[in-house]
Amino acid sequence: MVSGVQSLSLVRNELFTTMEEAESSLEQFIADRHNGSLLQQAVESLQQVRGTLNLIELTGAELLAQEVLDQATDIPTGAGEERDVQLSALSNALHVLRRYLESVDAHRQEMPELLLPAINNLRQAGGQALLPESFFFSVRLDQPRPRSTPASLDAAARATEGRRLRQMYQVGLLGFIREQNPQASLKLMGRAMARLDSLYANAPCGRLFWIAAAAMQAQVDGQLLARKPRKQLFSRIDRELKQMLGNDQYEAPRSLLKELLYLVALSDSRGALVMPVREVFGLTALPFTDHMLEDEYQRLTGPGQGVMRSLSSAIREELASVKDMLDLIERGTLQADNLGNLHAVLGKLSKTLGMVGLSSAGNSLSAQLQTVAGWSESAAPQQQELHKLADAVLYVEGMVASLESGERREHRPSQAQPGHEAQSFAQHQLNEARIVVVDEAQAGLALAKRAITGYLEASGDRMHLANVPFSLQAVRGGLWFLGQERAALLVGACAEYIQKQMLEAPQMPSEQMLETLADALSSLEYYLEAGAVLRPETQPSVLDLAAESVCALGMQVAA
Repeated sequence: MVSGVQSLSLVRNELFTTMEEAESSLEQFIADRHNGSLLQQAVESLQQVRGTLNLIELTGAELLAQEVLDQATDIPTGAGEERDVQLSALSNALHVLRRYLESVDAHRQEMPELLLPAINNLRQAGGQALLPESFFFSVRLDQPRPRSTPASLDAAARATEGRRLRQMYQVGLLGFIREQNPQASLKLMGRAMARLDSLYANAPCGRLFWIAAAAMQAQVDGQLLARKPRKQLFSRIDRELKQMLGNDQYEAPRSLLKELLYLVALSDSRGALVMPVREVFGLTALPFTDHMLEDEYQRLTGPGQGVMRSLSSAIREELASVKDMLDLIERGTLQADNLGNLHAVLGKLSKTLGMVGLSSAGNSLSAQLQTVAGWSESAAPQQQELHKLADAVLYVEGMVASLESGERREHRPSQAQPGHEAQSFAQHQLNEARIVVVDEAQAGLALAKRAITGYLEASGDRMHLANVPFSLQAVRGGLWFLGQERAALLVGACAEYIQKQMLEAPQMPSEQMLETLADALSSLEYYLEAGAVLRPETQPSVLDLAAESVCALGMQVAA
């Protein structure tokens, strides 16, 4: 890696010249697709680029160059509209490759993972299988995991429990795919994996559950992005579950385990499920984070630094002219015909700023256009109006500096419609009250789960449960207030089970029953965290899952 970075400076000028020739030939061919010599020139330049990158051992860059070359070779002379997607992917990939090499040359550091999106865009356009996120990641997969004691259930009971836990996983997976509170969804999925691991701890199929539970905790703790490949990865686990349940000897594909271990390595999590996996596989921190990769890739796909500097300089010149005109207005020496020029410059600037992602700055200038349009010799600008425009110009001047650093576009909050502010405020207050009730309900369920854990660890010490039924009844009342009758009944059933089977019964329930109770509470907690109380239609199956767990406890609940 180091040799490649050092060698790049030796061939830099020739390499970038050849890349520019390839880009130019490709662009001309896209415009004139019957000119086969243009395509041949592009292919020859790409062969030279690929050879140079191979010589200096820039692995990731060479792979992207090879993919570009393969795709370009596949394009026929006279290519029609059916090749537009492929040609667009080729053009974008060359842009990314050049920007990546510029970055490597400037910062003396390789990060081939940045090139995977461009490589996969090319492969998808060419109808090829995509490369996994872990393509550049290495790990030994044959490390033995620590042995533990699985739950003491017969085969039939284990299969029944496994199906219920798969359903729990599917509910969380659906929420994760739809991005309805991905963090809450991942927690439910991780709960299902950890419980499956307790059932099949030492069986070959248990290895997947153990690693997957760690990966999901890593995804939560590291706040990893809900990328499409990760949604597909977690969906793949569900398909594996279908084959595994009832077949303890089934082993998950090594490629699936590697992908999950990559997520563990990518996250900085030190969670209880993550650390044993890190230690067994010797996973050390990667030299980048998920968000760093995302930010850097956005920079690669955006305009080059030279373009942004030129654009920034042009905007600053326009702002300088605006400030000069404001100074003349302040002195009373600006001619009336120049006021129209000021209005035109402000309008042009506001549009330009919006196009480059500085929408907030563009909106600041746009808001001043009507005021400036009303200025004339007979209606001289008021001092307050001048100050507002000057403030807007200074704000824009500060924002323009972010052009060169590649900051993301701002998202403005939605505004109330004129004349409806009172209704909007009242609805806001009602929603705030509902959120407070939901937060209190979540806290009550979390308290109950912690108390059950303490009760189990203390071998049935009832002191840990003293306040739990009361807390759950309070949660039940809050849910009734929110119109969530079924959820309230399920919480009440959990409170009744704790009162009768844990506080009043002479013997503590089995560990399996306590885990089932925790499953019910986890499902209800997810129902609250995923926002289903405010949008009940989004999570209808979660309460079914909670009801199934409550029924497994022997409690009767309404359908």
